[in-house]
Amino acid sequence: MTDAVPADARANPLLAPWTTPFGVPPFGAFTPADFREAFRVALEAHAAEIAAIAGADAPPTFDNVLVALERSGALLRRVSAVFFNLCSADATPELQELEREMAPALARHYNAIYLNGRLYARLAAVPADGLDPAAARLLERRLSGFRRAGAALPPGPRARLADIAARLAELGATFSQNVLADENAWRLQLGPDDPDGLPEDLLDAAAQAARERGLEGRVITLSRALLEPFLQYSARRDLRERAFRAFASRGGNGDAHDNGAVIAETLALRAERAKLLGYDSYAACRLDDSMARTPEAAAKLLDSVWRPARERALADQEALAQLAAADGINALEPWDWRHYAARLRQEQAAFDEQALKPWLQLDRMIEAAFHVAHRLFGLSFTPRPDLPRWRGEVRAWEVTDAGGRHVAVFYGDYFARPGKRGGAWMSSLRVQDALEGERPVVVNVMNFARPPEGRPALLSFDEARTLFHEFGHALHGMLSDVPYPSMAGTSVARDFVEFPSQLYEHWLEQPEVLQRFATHWRTGEPMPQEMLRRLLEGRNADQGFATVEYAASAIVDLRLHQLADVSGLDIDAFEAKTLEDIGMPRAIIMRHRPRHFLHVFAGEGYASAYYSYLWSEVLDADGFNAFRERGDIFDAELARRLRDYVYAAGDMRDPREAWLAFRGREADPRALLEKRGLAA
Repeated sequence: MTDAVPADARANPLLAPWTTPFGVPPFGAFTPADFREAFRVALEAHAAEIAAIAGADAPPTFDNVLVALERSGALLRRVSAVFFNLCSADATPELQELEREMAPALARHYNAIYLNGRLYARLAAVPADGLDPAAARLLERRLSGFRRAGAALPPGPRARLADIAARLAELGATFSQNVLADENAWRLQLGPDDPDGLPEDLLDAAAQAARERGLEGRVITLSRALLEPFLQYSARRDLRERAFRAFASRGGNGDAHDNGAVIAETLALRAERAKLLGYDSYAACRLDDSMARTPEAAAKLLDSVWRPARERALADQEALAQLAAADGINALEPWDWRHYAARLRQEQAAFDEQALKPWLQLDRMIEAAFHVAHRLFGLSFTPRPDLPRWRGEVRAWEVTDAGGRHVAVFYGDYFARPGKRGGAWMSSLRVQDALEGERPVVVNVMNFARPPEGRPALLSFDEARTLFHEFGHALHGMLSDVPYPSMAGTSVARDFVEFPSQLYEHWLEQPEVLQRFATHWRTGEPMPQEMLRRLLEGRNADQGFATVEYAASAIVDLRLHQLADVSGLDIDAFEAKTLEDIGMPRAIIMRHRPRHFLHVFAGEGYASAYYSYLWSEVLDADGFNAFRERGDIFDAELARRLRDYVYAAGDMRDPREAWLAFRGREADPRALLEKRGLAA
């Protein structure tokens, strides 16, 4: 890789050889200003590598085309991975400015590769005879990628596709930054009488949030770790409404950060691209390369879940409205739901979710996630505080297998702070690369509330589940064992990628795990059996609400991207009409309204594919049933198949084949409804 870097540029820490342990990025050695030169050099190096592959005189072979493509761009991938990790987890104005510049530049660069006629001709001429299954799969996927990018089209449409890709990348960066700006700008300063009903740990977290912002007292921000418990426990309905409306209107306040125009242009460009590629809609184009295959198949799954979930939610809404009426509230509103749902659970089941938190320490939940990985896959996690990190609070571990061999480096960045976008995610600073002998460097990012000094961070059960979910993604990256980097880790179909993460959540809910790791932060005592029983019995409480708010988002996403003509589209009117058509309960809104729907508009990761979580949930529900049927949640033979065919296998085979190799039969859709407690 160093050979691609001009000698006069090697003083740049991003371009020089990384002599850190395991070759992790040298955080602290470079500044945001170093990225501009690093991108310039890396882009030039990759362009030269592509030109050499496309212009070679030798007849095309698997090695001189496919393997050469796999090796190309290593420097650019290295720089990009570090840059975009920082843009998401530790953004500064300088990084955001460069992101707005680099997003379209990178899109143009990669589209120039996929629309390179000579390169595509050489790729299409690679002999397929005699290739092993992994090599044949790589050739198939590469050809599909080039065709889906428009490589087979005439020059005019190819040029237009390149322009569209560049503009979409620019719009995605703007969308994300607009949402982050709204999240950073809003806060609710709590006065002396405002904490009515708020638990002590939330007040402590609100005080910590104020200190981080240089303020006195306590503040509630739009971080879910603060907002959701505030909506649940605050007795001040007026304050609940203020906080809820601010959260629901992110990216939609009619100011400089409003995403309305961004959405309109994004949808128009996506529809135009789909038409150029021969599809009726963007959704048809996107889902053609998924497990679902068609928008109709995805819509059928959503409908099968929507109907029972809506019935449950309407029944719950009636019960909550009766409870609210006793407080003089004539109409239950979205900012009331969480508050009265918590009160109803406490009245009906004597169960207070807040009472769980002293037993759900962040450090113990991390240990629990590691323990399950050890039991299933033989992995061990050794803290490495010596490794460079982008913030001092970020944690690092070396991951080794049962034989003591190095598997990966894992970073955990757990607390909310200004400059970090909301939500939780997994990313890779380096993917597994068998050609270069490189193991993965994987990141989990969360937004938990920071505890007071000297106190452990305490999680809600949903937050603990999120930790397990993202760690499932991390395992998918860390365990990767494939011959080619483009098929490594999470580089799989979008409606399959959530299967490993959602499956991993199941182990958190097992008594064997909770009895060992759910220990009180003061006494060290395990969670009482009665509390554990109520937790497990009540894990499907409010599933009507949870399923409706998710499914409504997925339905709006899918229907938006099924539109063939989006000219003159009013996004707010479309949202309202769609929700009216499906009978959305009035006291629930979409989990992600369009103007802050980062999954869908801050890039194309889940565009027209937010249904993927539900599609994968069919697999994870039925997949965990396999362990239940064995009577052992750590069954060694099943764990081996899970590792070999799912977590380690990347995109080496079609997702359906991977599922069948693990489970031995087709997935049973009823498992999803049973998991959510919605089965008739």
